[in-house]
Amino acid sequence: QVTVPWKEGLHLHPAASLAKKIGVLHATVCFKIGRRRADARNVMSVLILAASMGTMLDVEAKGDDEQFAIEAVEQLFRADAEAPMPKIAPGLLAAERSDRST
Repeated sequence: QVTVPWKEGLHLHPAASLAKKIGVLHATVCFKIGRRRADARNVMSVLILAASMGTMLDVEAKGDDEQFAIEAVEQLFRADAEAPMPKIAPGLLAAERSDRST
């Protein structure tokens, strides 16, 4: 689970930034609030959740790097609301995956 840290909630700017950063992952990532589910790579899907500051989101990932994807999403949500969101670079993803397999 992650908590929405942004004062304005999960509005357009953080939703777009999350979708872009999560898009480089191999796993499919979804956010859930109760029975509502959003594809984390789809900005409109995330916006429809209407998650305000403090809302708890369940994070689900399926695919090759699902555990890494969950950890990366948790890191993005831990970022200070006023600071730029951390970058997830595809090269770093490959390096971290290979480190974990050894």
